Amino acid sequence: MYYNDFKGMKLSALGFGAMRLPVIEGKDADINIEETAEMVDYALKHGINYFDTAYGYHGGNSERVMGRLLSKYPRDSYYLATKFPGYDVSNMGSVKEIFEEQIEKCGVDYFDFYLFHNVYENNLDPYLDEKNGILEYLTAQKKAGRIKHLGFSAHGDCGVISKFLEANGSEMEFCQIQLNYVDWEFQDAKDKVKLLTEHGLPIWVMEPLRGGRLANLTETEAAELRALRPDEEAKAWAFRFIESVPGVMMTLSGASSFGQLKENIETFKEARPLNEEEKKVILRIAGGMLGEKTLPCTACHYCTSHCPQNLDIPELLALYNEHNFTGGGFIAPMALGGMPPEKQPSQCIGCRSCEAVCPQQLKISEAMADFTEQLKHNAW
Repeated sequence: MYYNDFKGMKLSALGFGAMRLPVIEGKDADINIEETAEMVDYALKHGINYFDTAYGYHGGNSERVMGRLLSKYPRDSYYLATKFPGYDVSNMGSVKEIFEEQIEKCGVDYFDFYLFHNVYENNLDPYLDEKNGILEYLTAQKKAGRIKHLGFSAHGDCGVISKFLEANGSEMEFCQIQLNYVDWEFQDAKDKVKLLTEHGLPIWVMEPLRGGRLANLTETEAAELRALRPDEEAKAWAFRFIESVPGVMMTLSGASSFGQLKENIETFKEARPLNEEEKKVILRIAGGMLGEKTLPCTACHYCTSHCPQNLDIPELLALYNEHNFTGGGFIAPMALGGMPPEKQPSQCIGCRSCEAVCPQQLKISEAMADFTEQLKHNAW
């Protein structure tokens, strides 16, 4: 494992993301504690010292499980990060209550890193509203030593990030953005990196594998990369691209299996950033991917807690993407055939509650309506 310097600390270049932990029988809120414990132990023994969780991950259980598992190790052997759940604006007036709950759930006296979670267009004003007292409370906790370093994550555009920094920038020490070779142009990650660099903020990276898509390249895509680096796995290219971006301090990747974690740690034994020719190739491959008729869902599951119909929206969107990508076919209808009627895309009532908390700002209700219509005409 190689490390980066941050304010006198040595941070592992790879952080342990706790948004996609192993689960039991596909239930997002039911974390497989035994498997996760094995992964945490392996991560610590192989150099990872940064662990990232959040209030809403795994139905609120990620913080609880990570706190419990990390409590077995000396407190100064790891750095723990979590976030205030402002992606849901109903939480904005409860910063004190939520912070105290997080401290209790994680079983710690302080957080090494604490973030304003998911600053974007729909929650910028509530985040900045002094009546909610979020910055005031969190900076007070920092002065009291209960937060060591304060930052924010953002899915909003450059304008949103700029406005947030105009108001709160003097207190921010780092920013976490979605960065990978697909989103370099698609979600303006390139311009966000430039903006953060101008503000002198180190960059934390989330979604380096774009919800797993960049770990599962087509044979054509993988063959083109093998021709340039025969000894490099296709998935590693996503991490190598990030290593090529100036200002990146931390790359967070959520492994949902022990095997994935081991592969990631192996990649981070040394830095091997891409050269200019390799960057051109990987960005050209990204352009081809963007031509696919898919929605960029990262399966964060924020939407599911706000769906009055209790639909598994990430799973339905994955099937929708499959259906669009293949131009129909049998896979999506077959999978849907195993779901009860009340879990079908046709049960979406178009209330848009899910869209209000979607980091990708996807038009989920429109996708569900389109999916339903397509399935009516499917011959399978």
